[in-house]
Amino acid sequence: MTTTTTSIAAAAGGGGEDRVLAAAQHIVKSLGNTPKEVREDMLLIFSSFDNRLSNLTSMIGDESKEDSERFEAAEKVILRWESNPEAMRSTVPWEESPNESAEYLMAVDEILGLMEGLSVGSDHEISDRAENAIQIAMSRLEDEFRHILIRNTVPLDSERLYGSIRRVSLSFASHDGDFAEEFESFGEVDREAGRFHERGGSLGDDVCVDLINPDAVVELKEIAYRMIRSGYEKECVQVYSSVRRDALDECLVILGVEKLSIEEVQKIEWKLLDEKMKKWIHAVKIGVRVLLVGERRLSDQIFEGTDETREICFNETTKGCIMQLLNFGEAVAIGRRSPEKLFRILDMYDVMADVLPDLEQMVTDEIVITEAKGVLDGLGDAARGTFAEFENAVQGEASKKPMLSGEIHPISRYVMNYVRLLVDYSETLNLLLDTGDDELQGLPNDDLGIESMSPIGRRLLLLINNLESNLMEKSRVYEDKALQCVFMMNNIQYIVQKVKDSELRKLLGDNWVRKRRGQVRQYATGYLRAAWSKALSCLKDEGIGGSTSNASKMALKERFKNFNANFEELYRFQTAWKVPDAQLREELRISISEKVIPAYRSFMGRFGSQLESGRHAGKYIKYTPDDLESYVLDLFEGTPCVLHHLRRKST
Repeated sequence: MTTTTTSIAAAAGGGGEDRVLAAAQHIVKSLGNTPKEVREDMLLIFSSFDNRLSNLTSMIGDESKEDSERFEAAEKVILRWESNPEAMRSTVPWEESPNESAEYLMAVDEILGLMEGLSVGSDHEISDRAENAIQIAMSRLEDEFRHILIRNTVPLDSERLYGSIRRVSLSFASHDGDFAEEFESFGEVDREAGRFHERGGSLGDDVCVDLINPDAVVELKEIAYRMIRSGYEKECVQVYSSVRRDALDECLVILGVEKLSIEEVQKIEWKLLDEKMKKWIHAVKIGVRVLLVGERRLSDQIFEGTDETREICFNETTKGCIMQLLNFGEAVAIGRRSPEKLFRILDMYDVMADVLPDLEQMVTDEIVITEAKGVLDGLGDAARGTFAEFENAVQGEASKKPMLSGEIHPISRYVMNYVRLLVDYSETLNLLLDTGDDELQGLPNDDLGIESMSPIGRRLLLLINNLESNLMEKSRVYEDKALQCVFMMNNIQYIVQKVKDSELRKLLGDNWVRKRRGQVRQYATGYLRAAWSKALSCLKDEGIGGSTSNASKMALKERFKNFNANFEELYRFQTAWKVPDAQLREELRISISEKVIPAYRSFMGRFGSQLESGRHAGKYIKYTPDDLESYVLDLFEGTPCVLHHLRRKST
């Protein structure tokens, strides 16, 4: 004030009335949009200093008249829509009529500016009219805000998004039913074809979609700014959250995610549940990486500069979508545990672990984040529990139905295919199964380097050991010792081959493979001993009653007769036996030939001449060594040959 009076005094001292008035006018104008009563107070101060300054009062009157004209013009624009709202709504949409939209927003700004300049003691009529005009304007802007949001929502292109997910297909059988039924199903159909578990792939980093037409975002931002400035923030947030929440619900429907209670999820049969779990995995990836990221970007753009409103809008919009996804995850986590669910549960765990950091970065609602962490922990517990169920099932599976041909048991196929898939989840399982030294219990104390193995390596080693023990029990249903050996040889060979041809080899180590190959050789030796010892005993010299020249013909006839009977019986049974591994089958035939053919050729060379000169020689010497070698090639094909197929081939 001292400065002001000094300026005026200086001007007056200059002797120029015009200069005094000019200085006072400058000061009044510099007050700008300060309330009218403040300016009036300043004029009173000026007048008390110099009566000549009382002429400035006309400035206030002129400004009041100008303000009134501006208000009436702005009010007219707003009331024009109110007078015939239906007609106005039937015109071109707001965002397609930029001139009308701009005029309307300028009118709102004008009235808001005038309202901010009104003093407490201002004309009540003007104040009431201004508030009424703003109320009418906000009603329209609220409607326009809603309609623009709805009209410009971009439908979700699920085909494009699904195409951006890189998938990994893995061989595996998955059936509804109990554990034993799944084993049996492997034995009845083509075991390697047409069975897969499709892992949830990763979403490309460059996937970005517009949830709202970009041209409409500017209009939405302009309207939101006016509504918040006018004190209608709550209404703006409600409209925005309601429309966008419905849009996200529709996106989940497009992605195949239904609203299901926990009880409903737990009643779904496995085949259908598996499909829903697979869709859920994709929906979580797309939901967080595309939809939530898009919603975050959209709320940031529309509510720029209003941090609190922006957070409220985003959290209110996305909470329902997130909770719907989390509820399904929770239902699966607490559901019945069975081995066929493990891979899909691991997929669900992986995707939740993958998107949780993004959720924590975007969502500020602690309740939602706590729920998400709880679902992740629940899925981890479910995976651990399901893995333990599988281990117990392998150890306790007690079906006694023998494989008639001695081939690979369905439990071997199921378990090894299952285990091979588990390796693909090694990183996750190492995290979930890392329980210290507990895994060492029950493992063989040999030189396999168990202590340096990963947690999943130890558990799989124990699992395969339990499988081998179970197979040993199952082999005891065979009365024929030779068939026991063939059964164990086939199954151990199958296990070894599955380990060799996969990442399992890295987990279990080459030493494990060498030891199991040694077991296969031991079972092959056991088979030769059990199956061919009796036939080979017929080709020994003991008990023939003399030297080569004077051996008893009766004894020789009996020896050849017994050998023929033994060989024919072995042939009849062992052509029905099966050795699926081509290399193992060939090695076994070679071992038989190396053991039997030289012994038969030697025995026949020493004693055959004594019978060939007599009557009915063909009755006793039915086969040449070449015949036998040819017949050995028929063994282990799984196609039984009846006795009358055996005819001497060289006559």
